[in-house]
Amino acid sequence: MRNVEDIGEALKVHGFPSGELLFRDTSEGYEDVAERLMPDVLIDDDCESIGGETEMTYSRVSTASRRRIKLIKVREFGGVDHLPDTLSELVARP
Repeated sequence: MRNVEDIGEALKVHGFPSGELLFRDTSEGYEDVAERLMPDVLIDDDCESIGGETEMTYSRVSTASRRRIKLIKVREFGGVDHLPDTLSELVARP
């Protein structure tokens, strides 16, 4: 838990807005965090270097959750700077 506290402090020091810091514990996968949060949009990289789509968080959430979550897939290490800034623009993406 100390690492989470350190990350939270570093974000504060560097001027990030306050908010909930989500993390997984040792018994969870990223898909567990996604299912717990149930976001409108999940930005997920294509995991090309570790096996591709089957390794993506989105691919590991339940079918019911995939129906509720819009996937925005980005190239691994491609960054997110090219994505729209607003949720409405993200959701409208094809």
